[in-house]
Amino acid sequence: MEAKDSKIVIHDVPPYIRVYEDGTIERLVGVEFTPAALDDPETGVSSKDVVFQPETGVSARLYRPKPAAAHPNKLPLVVYFHGGAFCISSTGDPKYHAMLNILVNEAQIILVSIDYRRAPEHPLPAAYEDSWAALRWVADHASGGATATEVWLREHVDFDRVFLAGDSAGANISHHLSIRAGSPGHGLGEMKIRGILMIQPYFWGEEPMGVEAENPVFKAVVDKWWRFVCPSDGGCDDPLINPFVSGAPSLDRIACGRVLVCVAGNDILRERGRFYYSVLRKSKWPGKAEFFETEGEDHVFHVMDPTSENSKILINRCAEFINRE
Repeated sequence: MEAKDSKIVIHDVPPYIRVYEDGTIERLVGVEFTPAALDDPETGVSSKDVVFQPETGVSARLYRPKPAAAHPNKLPLVVYFHGGAFCISSTGDPKYHAMLNILVNEAQIILVSIDYRRAPEHPLPAAYEDSWAALRWVADHASGGATATEVWLREHVDFDRVFLAGDSAGANISHHLSIRAGSPGHGLGEMKIRGILMIQPYFWGEEPMGVEAENPVFKAVVDKWWRFVCPSDGGCDDPLINPFVSGAPSLDRIACGRVLVCVAGNDILRERGRFYYSVLRKSKWPGKAEFFETEGEDHVFHVMDPTSENSKILINRCAEFINRE
C-alpha cells in the first residue's frame, strides 16, 4: 500500500485508476469530456446525448452526418461500444468524439455510441447488461415500440443494415452481444445485425500466447487490469475475457453474416485478435470473416490520433465494410 495526501491506496491499477481506503476512486486518464454538438466544424456531423435508461442513468451519444436531408435513402446504423478496459473513458471522451465524427462522415452512417457503466463502481457484467439494454432500445425503433422516441433513429435508419462495432473492451462487448443476439428469444424483434467490426479486441487468458510470453511484466499488468474489473473465480480464463476456454459460448452462434477483425502490429493484444479470426474461420459459423492488420501501430492508435495516415486507412476500411452490399 502507498500513501498519497494522507490517504491509503488499496488498489493501484496503472495507468488507469487508483482506489483509496476511504472509497475514493481516482481515474488517471480518460476523464476529459467534450459536449455533443449539432454541427462539428471539421466534419459537419451532428451529435446529441440521450438517456435511454432513466433508472440507471445509462445514456448514448447519437451521431448523424450532414446534411441528413441529402440522403434519399435511409442510412446504415452502427452501435458503437468504446474501449477503456471497462473502467475508464466515456462517450464524451474528446478522442472518441473526434474519431467517431470522422467515421460517421466517412461512412455516411447513423451511429449510437453507448455510455455503459464502468468498474469498479459497477463491476462486470454491468457493462454487458447496459450494452444489451442499449441494443434492445435501438431495436425497439425498428418495430415502432413504446420506447421508440428518438427521431434520428426512426427517420434516418435502415434497420436491415445494422452493425455492432467497438475497439478494445468495446470489441469484447460486441462479441458477447452478437452471441446473445444469436440465442433463441433474444428480444431484438425485427432488427437483425448485418456485421461486426472488432477493432483491436480485448481478449486475454491465463496462459500467455505468442509474444505475450516475451513480456511477462506487461502480461502481469494486463492480468491485473482484468482481475480488477471482474473479480471472478475464473480470473483471466473467465469466458468474458477468454472466449476460447472450455465452457465459453460457441462462436457458431454469432448473429451476423460478416465480421471484420482489425489488429495493430505493435499491440500486445494482437495475438488474441489473430487467434479469434483463425478460430472464427474454422468454426461452423456460416458467415464470412475478414482480417485487417496495421503494421507499426499500437493499441487504439486510431483513437489517439484519428487524423494520422494509418488511422485514415483503418477508418476507410471500416467504412467500406459497412457500406459494402
